[in-house]
Amino acid sequence: MPSGKKYELHFFTATILEWKHLLANDRYKDIILDTLQYLVANKRIHLHAYVIMSNHLHILWHIINPHKREDVQRDFLKFTAQMVLKDLRNNNPDLLNELYVGARDRKHQVWERNPLTVELWSEDVMKQKLDYIHNNPVKAALCSQPEDYKYSSASYYSLAVDARGILTSCLM
Repeated sequence: MPSGKKYELHFFTATILEWKHLLANDRYKDIILDTLQYLVANKRIHLHAYVIMSNHLHILWHIINPHKREDVQRDFLKFTAQMVLKDLRNNNPDLLNELYVGARDRKHQVWERNPLTVELWSEDVMKQKLDYIHNNPVKAALCSQPEDYKYSSASYYSLAVDARGILTSCLM
């Protein structure tokens, strides 16, 4: 990335309510990937990197104009939460009860409020976040090499493998 140019590339982190390991179930990771695939196909985002851990996720994305970052993030979190809650109602009511919040606007909550979004202002910061995302599963002892973790974009950067066809490299 040439210095001085604004890329509007964002590092986004969302956490499951109370850091519960809800995403240990691969079915819920697949819901997240399907939703990212939808956002890419409908030209709402360019997806550059991701990792889906058991209780949180990290995404490196660019929101495509005229879409607004806040709207895309809200829609992403709302839709994935609805799909997960629907599955829990049908298949795991005990786990659903663990997500009970009894708020005025909702009975259950999947995601913690106020996810983290950081605009990446330089190539060095972008590379640091990319490394952080891809090394997350290694640090959690889920794999020995980043590209071995199925729910990460690391294999795209090291092996040029993108099974879903949803990634765009952020490296120039």
